[in-house]
Amino acid sequence: MKPTSGPEEARRPASDIRVFASNCSMHGLGHVFGPGSLSLRRGMWAAAVVLSVATFLYQVAERVRYYREFHHQTALDERESHRLIFPAVTLCNINPLRRSRLTPNDLHWAGSALLGLDPAEHAAFLRAVGRPPAPSGFMPSPTFDMAQLYARAGHSLDDMLLDCRFRGQPCGPENFTTIFTRMGKCYTFNSGADGAELLTTTRGGMGNGLDIMLDVQQEEYLPVWRDNEETPFEVGIRVQIHSQEEPPIIDQLGLGVSPGYQTFVSCQQQQLSFLPPPWGDCSSASLNPNYEPEPSDPLGSPSPSPSPPYTLMGCRLACETRYVARKCGCRMVYMPGDVPVCSPQQYKNCAHPAIDAMLRKDSCACPNPCASTRYAKELSMVRIPSRAAARFLARKLNRSEAYIAENVLALDIFFEAVNYETVEQKKAYEMSELLGDIGGQMGLFIGASLLTILEILDYLCEVFRDKVLGYFWNRQHSQRHSSTNLTSHPSLCRHQDSLRLPPHLLPCHTALDLLSVSSEPRPDILDMPSLHVAFPSSPQIKS
Repeated sequence: MKPTSGPEEARRPASDIRVFASNCSMHGLGHVFGPGSLSLRRGMWAAAVVLSVATFLYQVAERVRYYREFHHQTALDERESHRLIFPAVTLCNINPLRRSRLTPNDLHWAGSALLGLDPAEHAAFLRAVGRPPAPSGFMPSPTFDMAQLYARAGHSLDDMLLDCRFRGQPCGPENFTTIFTRMGKCYTFNSGADGAELLTTTRGGMGNGLDIMLDVQQEEYLPVWRDNEETPFEVGIRVQIHSQEEPPIIDQLGLGVSPGYQTFVSCQQQQLSFLPPPWGDCSSASLNPNYEPEPSDPLGSPSPSPSPPYTLMGCRLACETRYVARKCGCRMVYMPGDVPVCSPQQYKNCAHPAIDAMLRKDSCACPNPCASTRYAKELSMVRIPSRAAARFLARKLNRSEAYIAENVLALDIFFEAVNYETVEQKKAYEMSELLGDIGGQMGLFIGASLLTILEILDYLCEVFRDKVLGYFWNRQHSQRHSSTNLTSHPSLCRHQDSLRLPPHLLPCHTALDLLSVSSEPRPDILDMPSLHVAFPSSPQIKS
């Protein structure tokens, strides 16, 4: 509909709904607010416009509601790579302490906490492990350190490691890092600790990873003295394959490798990516293992070391550490942080019961990390040594064939292929898609665009200016006009001297006499020439 032209249209303000409807780009408004009286045609157009706007608003509300639900979708992909970082491999002997390293002082302090021994059983236990009993007049040490016990009495990698090769090149104990876990003293290959360069591999398959041969040293295993939850009945080692950022939880996630077998572990790297809230529940903030963080020095103390990347196992370990530190005032040997290590008595009476209670309640709320790396594993094994190789290995290792069958194992860890899987969470509905849907619904139902919204806003501004601001402006103007009176005209009485007329002959008004007091000139007051027009010059009248 074309806007009407002429004097009538020119006199209409911009806030007039007819002017707006005739110029707005929104479909249908010109038919509703056009010139003329109310008719059936105009009513039908009005109903169509109202129905279209209602449908459009419903669709917009539905799209906004769906967007605010923050849906996500998971995409799985497999990608090629020419080089992969080899994972960290943690090894732990199932036996935590060697019998040949125990002393009467160790049994005095830790026998009850670690082995469940009564003081009266110490002598019998020492005889069972082939150690001399405590001499007469034995005096235990005034203090005892659990960390030193595990470091001294745990299995040594120098004694266990019989052969080591990575990608066909020899390796040794120098390529392993000592670490303490709940199973005692363990060792991690390719840990990247202290800035060490991470090892990589460019090919998959056997012979392109880590090949080791270990002696589990069954003769050093402690006898089973009493049956409890932590009594080990098996022989072998535990193995966990994990990323360098993730601490090993080998007592829960470790693989069992038995002597007398060669175990093949085929790995495939998986890179996981999760979304933070509100689309997901991932987190990237590391948990401080210390229960009470140290206060910062405002005078410029050295900045704290950067926290390690957030991992699920790291969060659980930090949560356990904080729980034990809060309950017992100490930490266990394998726990991180600056809290002192628990004494054997604290181990028995507080730390172990606290850990068991926490695990039963599952009180650690650890969300998934936003980015993590894990390794899918497939295991297979064969017996060693074969009859043909038993005598050769006995000569090579300087051990008997029976000892090799009961104590020696081989482990081969490699990548299945030099590629990796990605599991990535993505937003199912982006803001751009929401705007696109709103724009499509707007064009479909009301034939509008973003510029139409600007037109409506501009019209509302015009209405506000003309109706609201105009009302207050007219009201103030009328009040100001009503307060203005005839005092705006000049006082003729104060010019009587210049006219040389006696006061009783000069035309004067009482209202003008009131203003004659003011001596300030006013430009809008009638001046003297007008008086000369009213009173032409004449001879001076003498009294």
